[in-house]
Amino acid sequence: MNTVSVCFVCLGNICRSPTAEGVMRRLVDEAKLADRILLDSAGTGDWHIGAAPDERARDAARQRGYALDALRGRQITVADFERFDLLIAMDDRNVAALRQLCPPAQRDKIRLLMEFVPESDGRWSGAREVVDPYFGGAEGFELVLDQCEAACRGLLAALRPQLLA
Repeated sequence: MNTVSVCFVCLGNICRSPTAEGVMRRLVDEAKLADRILLDSAGTGDWHIGAAPDERARDAARQRGYALDALRGRQITVADFERFDLLIAMDDRNVAALRQLCPPAQRDKIRLLMEFVPESDGRWSGAREVVDPYFGGAEGFELVLDQCEAACRGLLAALRPQLLA
């Protein structure tokens, strides 16, 4: 039985990447694929190691039924490139940081989350990055959820053929 492992990556691992992990975790659970798709999140920076996701991210997620409270910040490591099939970054800055750390032979594992938004989703087609809500208000965290929901639906659809191969 095939499995796929995915790590979502943002700068500090307290806003965008745990939100993406929480959204994807629920989609995977609903699809009854939790034993086949392994999920985690990490940050390129070390500022929030061991910290819970930002309270604003947790509040916004909770209002939509996502659970982020058990997640804790961690920093990405070189070992993660062996452990995960995909390292999905929230923006170009994180892609650049991942490429600096990544062994050259594994660079094809690095992708942007918004690449997975279906073309039929007119609202987000063409959006390249998940917005960073950290320095803004609650509306930014709602926007991150909107983006993650659209992109994670597309990601799940993209992963299904690998699980059946």
